[in-house]
Amino acid sequence: MYQWRKFDFFEEKKSRIPEEIEGKIECCSSGRGKIVLGCHDGTVSLLDRGFQLLYSFPAHSSSVLYLQQLKQRNFLVTVGEDEQISAQQSGMCLKVFDLAKMHDEGSSTSSPECVQILRIFTNQFREAKITSFLVLEEAPPIIFIAIGLDNGCIYCIQGDIARERIKRFKLQVDYAHSDKDQSPINGLGFRVDGQAFQLFAVTPNSVSLFNLQTQPPRGQTLDQIGSTASSVAMSDRSELIIGRSEAVYFYEVDGRGPCWAFEGEKKFIGWFRGYLLCVIADQRTGKNTFNIYDLKNHLIAYSLAVKEVSHMLCEWGNIVLIMADKSALFIVEKDMESKLDMLFKKNLYSVAINLVQSQQADAAATAEVLRKYGDHLYSKQNYDEAMSQYIHTIGYLEPSFVIQKFLDAQRIYNLTNYLEKLHEKGLASKDHTTLLLNCYTKLKDVTKLNVFIKSEEQVGEHKFDVETAIRACRAANYHEQAMYVAKKAGKHEWYLKILLEDLAMYDEALQYINSLEPSQAGVTVKEYGKLLIEHKPRETIEILISLCTEEGDLVKKGASNSNFLTMLPSPVDFLNIFVHHPQSLMEFLERYTNKVKDSPAQVEIHNTLLELYLSHDLNFPSLSQNSINENGDLRTDQLSSTATMSESNGKIILDRNDVNEEKDWQERQRKGLLLLKSAWPSEQEQPLYDVDLAIILCEMNAFKEGLLYLYEKLKLYKEVIACYMQSHDHEGLIACCKRLGDSGKGGDPSLWSDLLNYFGELGEDCSREVKEILMYIERDDILPPIIVLQTLSRNPCLSLSVIKDYIARKLEQESKLIEEDRRAIEKYQDETSTMRKEIQDLRTNARIFQLSKCTACTFTLDLPAVHFMCMHSFHQRCLGDNDKECPECAPEYRAVLEKKRNLEQNSKNQDQFFQQVRNSKNGFSVIAEYFGKGIISKTSNGPAETLNSSSDF
Repeated sequence: MYQWRKFDFFEEKKSRIPEEIEGKIECCSSGRGKIVLGCHDGTVSLLDRGFQLLYSFPAHSSSVLYLQQLKQRNFLVTVGEDEQISAQQSGMCLKVFDLAKMHDEGSSTSSPECVQILRIFTNQFREAKITSFLVLEEAPPIIFIAIGLDNGCIYCIQGDIARERIKRFKLQVDYAHSDKDQSPINGLGFRVDGQAFQLFAVTPNSVSLFNLQTQPPRGQTLDQIGSTASSVAMSDRSELIIGRSEAVYFYEVDGRGPCWAFEGEKKFIGWFRGYLLCVIADQRTGKNTFNIYDLKNHLIAYSLAVKEVSHMLCEWGNIVLIMADKSALFIVEKDMESKLDMLFKKNLYSVAINLVQSQQADAAATAEVLRKYGDHLYSKQNYDEAMSQYIHTIGYLEPSFVIQKFLDAQRIYNLTNYLEKLHEKGLASKDHTTLLLNCYTKLKDVTKLNVFIKSEEQVGEHKFDVETAIRACRAANYHEQAMYVAKKAGKHEWYLKILLEDLAMYDEALQYINSLEPSQAGVTVKEYGKLLIEHKPRETIEILISLCTEEGDLVKKGASNSNFLTMLPSPVDFLNIFVHHPQSLMEFLERYTNKVKDSPAQVEIHNTLLELYLSHDLNFPSLSQNSINENGDLRTDQLSSTATMSESNGKIILDRNDVNEEKDWQERQRKGLLLLKSAWPSEQEQPLYDVDLAIILCEMNAFKEGLLYLYEKLKLYKEVIACYMQSHDHEGLIACCKRLGDSGKGGDPSLWSDLLNYFGELGEDCSREVKEILMYIERDDILPPIIVLQTLSRNPCLSLSVIKDYIARKLEQESKLIEEDRRAIEKYQDETSTMRKEIQDLRTNARIFQLSKCTACTFTLDLPAVHFMCMHSFHQRCLGDNDKECPECAPEYRAVLEKKRNLEQNSKNQDQFFQQVRNSKNGFSVIAEYFGKGIISKTSNGPAETLNSSSDF
């Protein structure tokens, strides 16, 4: 006991009982922000926080022995002596006052309403001296009152006392002792724990516990030694506290608990915020000491020599001591900061830590105390203990503060310990992970490194940043640990990066990719495919085929996903990994197209294949291509043409590589032409590749066969013959025109005209070809002879004998046409002369109508009759209302008028006129027809002039 330290965690403030309170104070209570005093003269006084009198009122006529202020309701329960009604009835009464209801008793005084008065002793409950009193609020308005007597009995009153709905019963203790002087009830204490409702009772000879839930209540003796004084209290954990001269004892429901050996007579025992309060009388000196014990931390929080204390209570967060001379002391607890400053000045950091923990201070305040303790230990160079304190501050103290200290001190072991704890609590950042791993590597502590990395039991949960750990392990060449973390965390890209870039383990990397889910495998191949293609092209292509088709182990693994088969990756997604390896790309795409015939990306695939097939040097892009030897390993061969210049004759001699390259080029051309044809089925209008790109590729690489095929499919016949013209392939040119220039088969006859122009400007003897061309021009009447003559006259190597027979036949044919036209002209002239005479006769001579029958009904003609100039006659009744024109001749006349109107309308449609001129073999005949029909006349100002000015023959 003498080893306990003393501190001044409290401070005293002096006060006095107001002078208005004159009687001796017999009892007191506190609650609801008031202190209530009961005096010997029967008055009850209420004091406020400033210890000022609120008001007083007479509660009993003689004396107030006990009182208690209820907490839940503003009720005051008192026990005191009143006047006796009769000699048989005791004057001891229990009264209940409602402090919230006041009524005036005079001009200057008021008192609370007394809601109930009960006689404590009745015929069933004989009178005895009251030695203790306690009230428990069960559930308002129900209260439980326990009254301890000097005969060992406890009178109990339970119920709504204000309405007198109560029940009374008594409890008996110390059955072994009949002498009531030896067995008074010196202390009572209620214990309510959940459904448990119990009552402690203390006598000089025993400590008993009654279970009030059972009927009748059942008691048990906890100890055979009690207390002769009224030094009894209850702790905040529902423990009974008893003060004896040798020690202070704690009791629980199962018996005596811990005891504390505080010597001296315990006049008062109390409990305040986890502190034990004792007023102890020293029998040797006769002085009283008030001590406040912190039992958890084994210290005396405050000690004060006091005069004789008559009452002790707690209110307003303070301890109030009322002395016998009516003076009072307020014992006020200092704030936590003041306490800690006091301890820090004495370097009592361990006490400070225990203090903040026992008083349930917030975690931030506790961490601050721990930090200061750690700083103190650090300054003493006690690094191990300092670090143990800093570890407790994790989560509240900035880690960089601790890390910087131990970096400066070069205490790598302590720093490692701190960083480990930081990771265990999940508060480490990426930098902390890097630092911890660097500590492990500097210490070369592989065991701890493995424990740190491999101690994660729960999949997906890590106490460190995975990528940071991998980077740190790679940097320190701990590849095994880095691979372990990457694999466990599902960081496939990191796992493969280590295998490929650090360890060059290509076969293991391919096996790992093959073990992944298809979607993950696809992502990893996209990222590391370039490296894999460079070193293991065949195996990589196998994996790509498995990913992109419905075959292979990867697809079987992904078959559980219902959407996988409909979402197979496209080969186009992997083109970039072949950027330096076009030969491997060509192999991959060929294998894919052989397996998949209806790929959504077949247009892009065919475009890529065409570019590979038609590129002369297979430069896609124009970089060197790595080829594969028989063992599957790589060797770099230059695919560009190797030529050596012979100094003796200056000729370029192709070596063996050039011969192989030429064969390869021819084979790829064959494949390219096959692809152009197979990817453009006859039933489809558009091919399964980009036509424009295909044409450009063919032109860039001088691939004539492909270019001819494409032009012919696109019906660009002029471009087809232009290809033959560029290569001076006369036989092919004429054969092409025979195939494409036949109008009967949908060809373009104008090709023969282009062909004639070509030979006319050729500048060499081509008589045989020209004769064959003239035969087809003459057969289809494609060009007039004058145009043929003008065209061929530009070639000085052609003689007149080439076109002699052609001209003779054309002149004979033209002579026949002229003769036919002359006879037609004469015929039309005779008909025109006859018509003019008839018109003149109609204008100048009378007409005699001699018809005797009606043209319409064929009956005899009678009056009234109508005669027309066309020599038709009708009954007027047969004509009806239409007597202006002949019914017989009107349809023919109207047809002529309609035709004339149509011709006039057509004369305004210039586009139609020019279109007919262009499409006609002989444009002059179209113009002559327009003049002959009178559509174009000399007097026309609009359309005719426009036609004459705009036409170009």
